[in-house]
Amino acid sequence: MRVVIALGGNALLRRGEATDIDTQRANARVAARAIAPLMDENQVVVTHGNGPQVGLLALRDDAAGEGLDVLGAQTDGMIGYLLMQEIANASASRSVVAVLTQTLVAHDDATHAVPTKPIGPVYDEPTAQALATQRGWTIGPDGPNWRRLVRSPEPLDILEIPAVNHLLDVGFLVVCAGGGGIPVTQGPEGLRGADVVVDKDLTTALLAARLSADALLLLTDVEAIFENFGTDAQKPVRTVTPRQVRSLQLPAGSMRPKAEAAARFVEQTGGFAAIGALGDVARLIRGDGGTRVIGA
Repeated sequence: MRVVIALGGNALLRRGEATDIDTQRANARVAARAIAPLMDENQVVVTHGNGPQVGLLALRDDAAGEGLDVLGAQTDGMIGYLLMQEIANASASRSVVAVLTQTLVAHDDATHAVPTKPIGPVYDEPTAQALATQRGWTIGPDGPNWRRLVRSPEPLDILEIPAVNHLLDVGFLVVCAGGGGIPVTQGPEGLRGADVVVDKDLTTALLAARLSADALLLLTDVEAIFENFGTDAQKPVRTVTPRQVRSLQLPAGSMRPKAEAAARFVEQTGGFAAIGALGDVARLIRGDGGTRVIGA
């Protein structure tokens, strides 16, 4: 099978952890070992989040003149390097390559003019307000905490699809589309970076559809989508159609984009998508773990 695997935004840097490279490498090693069982018998593409890393880079004093596209490219290089190395260590029989990936967005996407996408560390409200004043940020609540919010337009195309297709066909495992890809616009003067962040799950769904993948796995830190999450009545959702998964009441900043990404992929390809925990990859493929989204 051709399988696209999306590692959640905190796969390399979880909340509360030290931000050093050793910590991120250790997390990359865990992720690589989790997906290793799929590598030998399938064509595999791995995407990843970069929200924590982009947010941290944006806090540097020398980052004031750099757009989110440039910061995204920097983090994609760093995370791609770590994943590429740890995946190769986990499965010496596979060649691995990381590809910097540009995601085309509309320069006038008015439907996403209001910043809604959280990036970077979490803060208490007074600290967040102070940073907003100092740096001109938009901020908003993220659970009990506050984070920086940025604009997040729809992904329209992924410019490196032909290269990724070729690399898969000649036997590479490909790491790409980190953090939703590097956002770019197309204008009279050609390609230009955009100061936005594209949702990583929606980009991954588009990538998987354009690659004609058989399966899309969206890996996170919970075992499945839950109805009534966080209450005594919570229960896992096991098998749903795109229409059913869209009807669930899910958190906008975390599980809802994954549900929408899964629904889009299934509708566009007829393949299946699964949402579940990093350690349950084999069960997600078999269909006896996580939440499975299938055609009606």
